[in-house]
Amino acid sequence: MIDKSTFIDEAEVVAWLREVSPYFQNHRGKTFVVYLTTEVIHDEIPSSIISDLVILAHVGVRLIVVFDASEQIATRLAEKGIRQREVVGFTVSDQATIATVTEVVGTMRLEIESAFSLKSSGGPFAGAANKIASGNFVIAKPAGIINGVDLAFTGRVRSIDEAAIAARLDAGEIVLLAPVGYSPTGDIFNLRSQELAIAVAVKSSSSKLILLGTEEGIHAGNGDLIRQLTLHEAQELRANRGTQPAESELLDIGIEACGAGIDRVHIVGRDVDGAILRELFTRDGVGSMISSAPFDRLRGATLDDVGGILELVRPLEAKGVLVFRSRQTIETEIARFIVIIREDTVVACGSFHPYPPQMAGEIACIAVHPDYRGGQFGDMLLRELQKRAKKAGIETVFVLTTQASQWFGERGFEVSSLDALPVERLQLYNYQRNSMVLVKNI
Repeated sequence: MIDKSTFIDEAEVVAWLREVSPYFQNHRGKTFVVYLTTEVIHDEIPSSIISDLVILAHVGVRLIVVFDASEQIATRLAEKGIRQREVVGFTVSDQATIATVTEVVGTMRLEIESAFSLKSSGGPFAGAANKIASGNFVIAKPAGIINGVDLAFTGRVRSIDEAAIAARLDAGEIVLLAPVGYSPTGDIFNLRSQELAIAVAVKSSSSKLILLGTEEGIHAGNGDLIRQLTLHEAQELRANRGTQPAESELLDIGIEACGAGIDRVHIVGRDVDGAILRELFTRDGVGSMISSAPFDRLRGATLDDVGGILELVRPLEAKGVLVFRSRQTIETEIARFIVIIREDTVVACGSFHPYPPQMAGEIACIAVHPDYRGGQFGDMLLRELQKRAKKAGIETVFVLTTQASQWFGERGFEVSSLDALPVERLQLYNYQRNSMVLVKNI
């Protein structure tokens, strides 16, 4: 007898595809820089991480991967009996050190390229493999003399060959950058990988810098994971409380990157399966995000939002999409509304009306500003309203609509009859509008 529980629920697959499809559209064609910390790679980069990065490339993300090799270099130097010297955060790279750096980094680069090639050409991606591009994309300069110490072959990023990288990305290739740079005279310099990741993210106009480390993200003083931080909040956190060493390094990179103009920095952990995909393709993500600008806020509405809600719903009421609601009605029911705020402006709203005796509730008045329609705001509102309904013990939600039945149908609602409405709501039904009834079990 076949155990059907072992099969993937097709309805769940469809629901998942509908949920993530807006992210595919939003991310396609964008450039992301992924920074792999030295701890993530260890002896070799985990196969699961390679798989997730290959998936990103195959859904149209222009992908640049920068890896750190400091731990591996330190281990190899110790094996050779070469002592490292540190000067104000820089490692002195003499002739023996830079020889070891090129040895270790070269080996790691080849191993990573091999891992990408294997994942790209096998399994579901067979016959459509992404090529891996690496080379002398980074021009370096000497770090110079600090506190009287010549750093020798330790360098700083001088410039990035943006055109060469863009050409590789345009060809559908994944660009892999090692923490070394080259001078016009042919010298090789040991670079700080963090500086390289930020520089290439800025020069490539990357919309995201993803930091993959040992920590799942940034934590508050009570141990809770902080999902979102503005640049200012991140700076305050770093200055006032500090963090664990591993978090401190990633937080510092995020702060510097946002300060340099990167819109979003995502910090995720290697031990969370599919961390990068979950962070980028789910609403809440699994790590911490630092934003250089205020991000959208979804919250409960207040009386101060009434004017903004009216501006959203009045044009839709005039078209017959929404039923008319007076200012007084909205003010009276404001606790039932949620809003999405962007730059102190109400750009979307929705409401939930519970009918506890029937364990049912109505989702109503979903409206999105015309400039933001076709994006994620409608889905964000619907998910939050369903979440609140479920928390209130509601088992079934319903909507009454004259023009949005298809939109709700694509999100799991099914057409029903007036009999599905609670008696209290049925008594208020407007037969002249003849709205369709759609229901969904949550």
